[in-house]
Amino acid sequence: MSNIPQKVIHRYLRRNKKFPHVWCLGCSNGIVLGSLIRAIAELQLGKDNVTLVSGIGCSSRMPVYVDFNTCHSLHGRPIPFATGVKFFKPEQNVIVVTGDGDATAIGGNHFIHACRRNIDITILILNNHIYGMTGGQASPTTPLDAVTTTTPHANIDPVFDICKLAVGAGATFVARATAFHTLETTKIIRDAISHKGTSIVEIMSTCHVSYGKLNRKGGPADMLRFLKDNSVTIAEAEKLDPEKRAQKIIRGVLHKEIQPEYNERYQQLCDQLIKHEENEMKNKNEEVKK
Repeated sequence: MSNIPQKVIHRYLRRNKKFPHVWCLGCSNGIVLGSLIRAIAELQLGKDNVTLVSGIGCSSRMPVYVDFNTCHSLHGRPIPFATGVKFFKPEQNVIVVTGDGDATAIGGNHFIHACRRNIDITILILNNHIYGMTGGQASPTTPLDAVTTTTPHANIDPVFDICKLAVGAGATFVARATAFHTLETTKIIRDAISHKGTSIVEIMSTCHVSYGKLNRKGGPADMLRFLKDNSVTIAEAEKLDPEKRAQKIIRGVLHKEIQPEYNERYQQLCDQLIKHEENEMKNKNEEVKK
């Protein structure tokens, strides 16, 4: 169990400026925000050394409430914003908070290429299966046959597996967590931030207003209980037969490898070009002297 005091969260919130928050009562976004703050506190990162970037959506309101360097950017565009920050200030711990629609639909192309580049940013994708803030539309992770405002009879589109997509695109750290398993989620976020390269953490979250009500999933407690009862760790999943395993949410670090980080490769290229130019200039000066 974490040895960080519970009230550590208060030290990182803009309590006097931005509250009360806009999230619905019972929303799991506040739970995930708590896990993120505890992870940052456990790593003892200074507020000025953290940049939190988001796009548009319910989860993307998080930067508004925390006392870090923050950017509430455009819909689907938090990853290029974060890439720019990291490129200009490599010493910053750059974290993206985004949703399933923001990251894999409107921002899908940016998501793929961030994984491919392996730039050192951490991307937290809160997956609640729907566009919660903008009207309850279907997203790329909305389950088959689910009801949304854009699929009132049933969703017939196959879903993205965000973690498999991230691995296939080249991310070097890929994990899945849930809003229910708060301490586990804190540890996974902490490990993701510490990893050198693109880190993807899919966090299964809940939307009892837009998704739960339309699909008769019950209230906030019922939906959190579903995450508890229908998810297993990687070790537990290995003991299940394939049919049962396919029905479970698998939690934990699914993929991790060490590859050259983008900023470091860019700096190496710059150093090579500078050295080459210096050599060229030196050769020209020697020819002039002759």
